[in-house]
Amino acid sequence: MKASVVAHRDYVISQIDPRIYGSFLEHLGRAIYTGIYEPDHATADENGMRKDVIELVKELKVPVVRYPGGNFVSAYNWEDGIGPKEDRPTRLDLAWHTSDSNQVGIHEFADWCDSVGTEMMLAVNLGSRGLDEARNFLEYVNHPGGSKWSDMRIANGRTEPFNTKLWCLGNEMDGPWQIGHKTADEYGRLAHETAKAMRAFDSSLELVVCGSSNAHMPTYPEWEATVLDHTYNEVDYISLHMYFENRAGNTANYLAQSVELDNYIGTVAGVIDYVKAKKRSKKQVYISFDEWNVWYHSKEKDKALLAGNHGWPHAPALLEDVYNFEDVLQVGLILNTFIRRSDVVRIACIAQLVNVIAPIMTAPNGAAWRQSTFYPYYFASVFGRGKALSLIVDSPTYDAPAAEKVPYLDVAGVHDEDEGIVTFFAVNRHETESVETDLSLVGFGKAEIIDHQVMTHPDLRAVNTEKNPDNVVPKKGSGASVDGDRVAVSLPPLSYQILRLKVR
Repeated sequence: MKASVVAHRDYVISQIDPRIYGSFLEHLGRAIYTGIYEPDHATADENGMRKDVIELVKELKVPVVRYPGGNFVSAYNWEDGIGPKEDRPTRLDLAWHTSDSNQVGIHEFADWCDSVGTEMMLAVNLGSRGLDEARNFLEYVNHPGGSKWSDMRIANGRTEPFNTKLWCLGNEMDGPWQIGHKTADEYGRLAHETAKAMRAFDSSLELVVCGSSNAHMPTYPEWEATVLDHTYNEVDYISLHMYFENRAGNTANYLAQSVELDNYIGTVAGVIDYVKAKKRSKKQVYISFDEWNVWYHSKEKDKALLAGNHGWPHAPALLEDVYNFEDVLQVGLILNTFIRRSDVVRIACIAQLVNVIAPIMTAPNGAAWRQSTFYPYYFASVFGRGKALSLIVDSPTYDAPAAEKVPYLDVAGVHDEDEGIVTFFAVNRHETESVETDLSLVGFGKAEIIDHQVMTHPDLRAVNTEKNPDNVVPKKGSGASVDGDRVAVSLPPLSYQILRLKVR
């Protein structure tokens, strides 16, 4: 099977906001406790944080991490996580039917973010609480001193403010499962007034309003239109969420779901444009796709615990999907979609970072290791910085229940002008045939291959484990060649590749 790609130096989609490679940590399962925080672990630092996990997160160069939820935030009292640890209350978490000791709160999380080199993206509770708690939290986090809440932060050991600029106005408020679920009008009014109050404190904040929890919600996309009608001139982003699954075992259909993702983004981008025109606004609102990942492997196992059949355990194993090689392809496709949509998607957060549907897994008192999906996330985050190229792709296609005319070759290109490097991320969706790809470079000058990595595996269900952490890993590619301004590369069936070219 043959395909062609044309990359022109001057045909650019957008400068990529590095925050599309963000992540998420929620007080859910073992994401926090025995995930990033385990004071008795052999690698624990002075704050009780696992240094083996810190090193793996550093590899990913995660630019921003959303916290503390998620469904958890809609009944969370942020004040429970400050002050002496021995005085912090244990609370019941209604979202995940567990208990939380609050041994990790805003101070501990901020220190951890400093240790891994990331920024905080904080969420306020607009479910069980509202405007007043949001403004108090903001004052605690960002005010230098001389007020009730900022002086309390100073008394709790942090003299300088955290200076967090990125704030989420609640979570998935369209979802009936959400504590404090609201209609679009109810939420839109509350989000508008909360945003107004937060901007009265600091007009430079970046605020994210809740969009649809997924594209199959009965209120989608009217929810976006109504909420943005209330909030358009007060917010900067609208959030979208989407999870991917293959319970039926249909690989072709599973890998077509990224086309659904692209359509979802396109529809909401259209709603944004509609409201912008309706408001006669010069302001541009963008998309924060702040929850996305593969999530289905653990759902059956989690049913009993989430139903409350095991009481209110603290930090149980929940949502611990063990990712296989097939999921590598899906994560690669999702990231390619975000790169190609980087003109409207400015923030995205893989949900989540450690243990809970995550690229990093840990064993309590044991090792930490990279799941199979760590690698496409790593490649995109580390090498996908720069300008997203508008590629012309000619590839054979197939039809699936999820989408029609799905190209077998999915590819995204990024030009790092400072380094003089063009990087291509490619997935072959075909289950039996290689895609022989002819890649034309226009306006870049002479090209030289400096890195070529391939991920493929004879077993789609192959996984990495604590005892076998290197079962699904990238390997050095072969067979790619450059002739002038043309590159020839072969993509094996069901494979993910990254090809990096030095250009002059």
